[in-house]
This record gives sequence, structure tokens and C-alpha cells, in this order.
Amino acid sequence: MTLLGGLTPAQFMRDYWHKKPLLIRQAIPGFTPLLSRDELFGMAANEEVESRLITHFDQHWQMDSGPLEELPSPDEPDWTLLVQGANLHNDGADALLQQFRFLPDARLDDLMISYASAGGGVGPHFDSYDVFLLQAHGHRHWKIGAQDDLTLVEVAPLKILENFQPEQEFTLEPGDMLYLPPNYAHDGVAVDECMTYSIGFRAPSYQELGEAFTEFLADTLELPGRYADPDCEPTERPAELNDTMVTDITRQLNAIRFDKEDVSVFLGEYLTEPKLNVYFDPPTEPLEEDEFASLAAEQGLRLDRKTRMLYRGMDLFINGLSFAVTPADSRLLVALADHRCLAGNMLQDASADLADAFYTWYVDGWLHLDQGTVT
Repeated sequence: MTLLGGLTPAQFMRDYWHKKPLLIRQAIPGFTPLLSRDELFGMAANEEVESRLITHFDQHWQMDSGPLEELPSPDEPDWTLLVQGANLHNDGADALLQQFRFLPDARLDDLMISYASAGGGVGPHFDSYDVFLLQAHGHRHWKIGAQDDLTLVEVAPLKILENFQPEQEFTLEPGDMLYLPPNYAHDGVAVDECMTYSIGFRAPSYQELGEAFTEFLADTLELPGRYADPDCEPTERPAELNDTMVTDITRQLNAIRFDKEDVSVFLGEYLTEPKLNVYFDPPTEPLEEDEFASLAAEQGLRLDRKTRMLYRGMDLFINGLSFAVTPADSRLLVALADHRCLAGNMLQDASADLADAFYTWYVDGWLHLDQGTVT
């Protein structure tokens, strides 16, 4: 694969993924930005888009969160605009992100665009996840290094390393790409006006997962009965939390159990749950169900770029919801999840329940008739 510098995905995963950096010259030869500067600035002003402005004027770091109606002049040095989730709002960005689906969708997060004027950057830092840094426009000079000292500057709006010790450095031009494993220190500074596309991966902390799983269990938890103490005796220490109550309730709470299936359903729902700033655009004049079914059989279906879809066994997960499906419907849903589209002639095998689900998802804006570019 040109994308991986001639390596196959298997070779890349074996030798580099989560292990060491990889510099790939001309990973995408002749690459040009998917959005113009003005289009990117317009996206940053949209309240549905997560964006940040980072400046380093007079050696002072400052970060402002979007929507960003006004930005410094491109001629003014030392500032950076970060636009998160560009793939949710632009077909070209979404198509670029799909090129990295040799990795599981459960790990793939989003495509962030970093625009910087000359001298712009976010300071030496590290990420807790794997990242591919594709140069889209201009030139960015990178310094990278493996270091154990990840101490951060105490008073700063960004997570900037206090003792950055670079080991390698190189300048990327359009089409070049740098892969970095988690916790690998790096600092990228714009040589001139430039754009860098960051393909990032989800790596939730176990603390985050534990808190979310506890909430998930609470929705289905059933502990019958109520605390009672028929043998309670008079006390001269009324404020004491007695051992009888603690022991009884400990025994009851220890009865809470979960298994691999519970964790699977939790993960499927958790990993497909849209982020808080994600909104779907339903059709303004939705087709009637029979007309939709007829056109779907001709044109096929395509998932909206904002839709997240996973599966495991006979369980299907889409945008935070889960369904148990039949083996016949599972075949169609697996194809839809893996390819993000379905040919029209495949829909004849859908059950009535699945056909109803497709229509509901269409009305909700989760999928569309496959007419080419999804708007």
C-alpha cells in the first residue's frame, strides 16, 4: 500500500502499530487539501463543529473553544486552528478516513484538521492514542522522541511537555505522513501556512469505561427485596453504622453479576454512541415507506457519514442502540456495517422487521438512498 509506504497492513501492524514511529514519504502522492482555507474557517464558525484556536503570541499560550466567528489573519504568525471531526461534515474527509479501515471501526475515531500560520503549533506534547499525521498543504517541521519523562508544564491551557527531548526531526510536505504510537513525544511547527490532517484512534481509559459500564448496568439492574432488620436490638450508640446492616447490604450487592455478553452489548452501544455535538439531518420531505422501499431496491442504501455501526455475533449496534437479529438479517447488516453501503438487489432478502428498521433509519437521517455523494 502506498498509504503505508509499501508495507501491507499486516506488516505495519506487526512491526509498527503501538510500537514505533513510521515516516512515510508520499503516502498519498499529489495530495491536495480536501477543504480550502475559507471552507475550514467557515466550519470552525459552525456551532455543530468542535474547534479550538491556539495562539502563542508573545510567548504566551492561549486556547479558545469554538464556534469561532473571528480568527487571526493568516499573515500573522504563531497561531493554530484545530477542527475536530471533519469527516462528520465533509464527504472527502470521510472518504480519507475510510482508507484507514484496515484497523477496526471500534478503534477508529475521527479526522482532525490542523491549520497553522507560519510558526504555529501546539507545543511539544504526547497523545494517549495512535495517530497518523498527513501533511495536506504547506510544510511542517516535526521533532519526535521516545521519553519516559511526561511531566507537563503546570500553568498552561494545553498539555505541554516540560522537558521535551527530541531524537529525530524532519520536514513533511504535502502527501507525506507520520505515524506515532501512543505516548510518543512530538512537536510540529508550521514552516509556512500549512494544514495537517490527523487520523486519530479511540483509546478510552479503563476508568472511563468503568464509569460508563456502571451506568449501563444501572439501566438493567434488578435487586428484589428491601433491607429489613427484624432482629434489631436497642442501641446506646444511635449514630453508629452497625455491622449488621453493612454485612447484609454487602451480601446483596455482591449478588450483582455480569458476563462477557453484558460487556459486549455495553461496548457496542458505548462505541457507537454519537458524540454530544453530532446531529443527524433527516430528509426535509421523507418518502412514503413503499416509495422508499422501491427506490432502495433500485439504488441501494448508504450509511450517513455520521453513523457508527458495529456488530458482534447476532447483535447489531448502531448509533448507541443494540438489536438482536436473525441469521438472515445479520448477513445484510454485517455487509452494511463493513462496506457502509448495500446494493439494491440485496434488499430483497431483508425481513419485514429489517425493512421497517431501514425506513426508520432513513427518516432519522442515519442512512440514505445511495445516489452517490451524501449531502
